[in-house]
Amino acid sequence: MDHFHLKDGALWCEDVPLERIAAEVGTPVYVYSTATLERHAQVFRAGLAPVGRVHFAFAVKANPNLAVLRVLAKAGYGADIVSGGELARALAAGMAPADIVFSGVGKTVAELEAALSAGIGQFNIELEEEGRVLAALAAARGQVAQAVLRVNPDVDARTHAKISTGKAENKFGVGVDQAPAIFQRLAGLPGLNLRGVAIHIGSQLQTLDPLEAAYVRIGALVGELRAAGHTITHVDLGGGLGVPYRAGDIFPSPAELGAMMARVTRDWDVTIMVEPGRVIAGNAGVLLTRVIWVKPGVLYPHVIVDAAMNDLARPALYDAWHDFAAVRPSGVHETVNIVGPVCESGDTFATGRLTDQVAGGDLAVFRTAGAYGATMASTYNSRGLVPEVLVSGARYAVVADRIAPSTILAAERVPEWL
Repeated sequence: MDHFHLKDGALWCEDVPLERIAAEVGTPVYVYSTATLERHAQVFRAGLAPVGRVHFAFAVKANPNLAVLRVLAKAGYGADIVSGGELARALAAGMAPADIVFSGVGKTVAELEAALSAGIGQFNIELEEEGRVLAALAAARGQVAQAVLRVNPDVDARTHAKISTGKAENKFGVGVDQAPAIFQRLAGLPGLNLRGVAIHIGSQLQTLDPLEAAYVRIGALVGELRAAGHTITHVDLGGGLGVPYRAGDIFPSPAELGAMMARVTRDWDVTIMVEPGRVIAGNAGVLLTRVIWVKPGVLYPHVIVDAAMNDLARPALYDAWHDFAAVRPSGVHETVNIVGPVCESGDTFATGRLTDQVAGGDLAVFRTAGAYGATMASTYNSRGLVPEVLVSGARYAVVADRIAPSTILAAERVPEWL
């Protein structure tokens, strides 16, 4: 459920008409619903209640907007981060350092030092060398870094290849067969408390079967490590639960995930850590856009909107689907291609899509754009960066300014010899 709904014949976000936001902020613009973020955070937490001891950390990469993070911090969520920049954002949003988990395959020494200085709660170690460097850095400071070893369980998430992270050929984690020996070598290092293991097999999972297979595999590893004399207190199970991008799609619910997770982990006696991202933020946002032209085509008309692949990259990157809807629908539908103005054939949101009929000047939205939307934006074709708006009841605020091409140009320099 989200809080985007038709009222008086037009689409509103909570108690604010999208037409008002378009008139006052301009398009394209991302619009987020506070009520939806809060509801999804609560539903996910409630769904995992049967698991027992659970730590919730929002995957900042899904939506790093400071205001969005503040909403989730107030909902009791920590942060799963993958860079020093995300660390700074999580702290600025008011997330407690102890509730921050540092994932990511390429942490630099400077990022490790910044995280140690902040006193974060957990490092997810990706390779043995990283663990050794982290231990040395912490010991030199008189600190003990709380850490787990990320393991690649070699489980196919059955999702898009570019968002699959748990197969043997993927770059993340250490092989499950190598994990016991690496754990043994790292566990005794001063400056490091290696307290468990972590997995994350991918994003946008449509079924719980791959997750259960991965959990079973990691549970066996926990037993093996304990048999070798190691103390295991934390297991990080990552995130990845999918959301319906197409109207009518059915995905596993947080309650179904929680029931399965509780069943598989009931004898582990550990704190379970989870990092939801898309499932919290995805349906909490839309990309509001205006139709520039409707251009006749050979097979279908081309609906050219002012949003483009640099504003919402997922369709170009993954052939991803986003439902397209008129802000003021007439009830008439038409089969069209939906494209942006960028000079690439890849700047296509939909081909042969039956959708609301629109005309030049009409407003429309790409739904389920609250995750992996604005955060992946670029300035390709010297376009500006899209603004972001947060709605709460009858109020809204611009929570990220539109960055104009002129501002971006002003940051560049021509060397004096030219």
